[in-house]
Amino acid sequence: MSYIERSITPIIKKRVQTSKCLLVTGARQVGKSTLIRHEFPEYNKANFDDRLTRLQAKEEPKLFFLNNPCPLFIDEVQKENSILEDIKLIVDESDERGMFILSGSQKLELMKGMSESLAGRVSITELMGLSLREIHDVKFNQHFVPTEEYLQEREKELKPYQDLWETIHKGTYPELYDLERDWQEYYSSYVSTYLERDINELISADSITFTKFLTAVAARTGEMLNYANIASEVGVSEPTIKSWISILERTGIVFLLQPYSASALSRAIKTPKIYFRDTGLACYLTRWLTADALKCSAVAGNMFETFVVSEVLKSYINEGKDYRFNIFYYRGKDRSTSGENEIDLIIEENGVLYPIEIKMSGNPKANMGATNQVLDKVKEKSRGMGVILCLVDKKTYLRENLVALPIEYI
Repeated sequence: MSYIERSITPIIKKRVQTSKCLLVTGARQVGKSTLIRHEFPEYNKANFDDRLTRLQAKEEPKLFFLNNPCPLFIDEVQKENSILEDIKLIVDESDERGMFILSGSQKLELMKGMSESLAGRVSITELMGLSLREIHDVKFNQHFVPTEEYLQEREKELKPYQDLWETIHKGTYPELYDLERDWQEYYSSYVSTYLERDINELISADSITFTKFLTAVAARTGEMLNYANIASEVGVSEPTIKSWISILERTGIVFLLQPYSASALSRAIKTPKIYFRDTGLACYLTRWLTADALKCSAVAGNMFETFVVSEVLKSYINEGKDYRFNIFYYRGKDRSTSGENEIDLIIEENGVLYPIEIKMSGNPKANMGATNQVLDKVKEKSRGMGVILCLVDKKTYLRENLVALPIEYI
């Protein structure tokens, strides 16, 4: 399998040079270990998936570090959090940078361990699956925000993305871009080997119930999160579903998009939306077995939206930016029209709110951005360019402050 250059590589290399420890988090199989082994071949390596390695780190840490001297890469470090105290002692005794690179697939537990043991000593970086930029070898690496400056810079490196629905269906786990890997076999192994095994360490559920839960969540990707609805379908309690979804979020399987909150938007819904981070996994769980069947299905719109949201997140992550305080959605009754109105994404940057609609359409209309004006109620912010991300073939202005963009602009 040929190595696909990851956009985040320069960020990681810089952080290794300036921090004593680097932590790379992300779901299983997004390429954390491959990236680190490829870019830092001089590092010694220890994998805590191996039980004997883990045992030595726990019971004889001094011997572990004699056998695994710095610079050291420890994979799946969350499986033995006690080692963090020993790493703290080592880095406190040295002024060297880049002593440790750590990776793990349970980011919030890891961050808890980091805050207790390595506060101020560790740089935390997230990794997701391959982005469209990486798949198509686009070197542009700025996060998506629809300013004139961004659009002008992005247009210098535009490439047509062929077979978009094939990519949405395939997903973005790097191993799938080895042509010999069968799609169904890969995801079957992923669910049974990684999800059930890893998450079984965090919850107690039989594999049938857990798979039923995963499928129920995948079927709701792109929708507002309704714990009671999922609990009813799976046959477990609502608090259990809340706990399990929290675990899916911590292990990088789903993303909860928070609603935009401002005092001026008094009739906004406060419920988050849930998105699978990988559409291929969501397609496998919901049994959409071909790209053509998915494209023509009733869930095509939600899968398209899920994919676009994931690409926007990757544009932040790969530039080393924290998206959590920049990306929201709106749904509510703050407009004078009857019924609820929605803005799929709101990107906030430098006091400006950019409303984004995501439409599976090649014929965008100006009225698709009709809800954008609700943001004018937020007096302490200004409203920026509105965007419709869709299947149009070129940048098209629909109004002076509303533009339809092809997916290639992300």
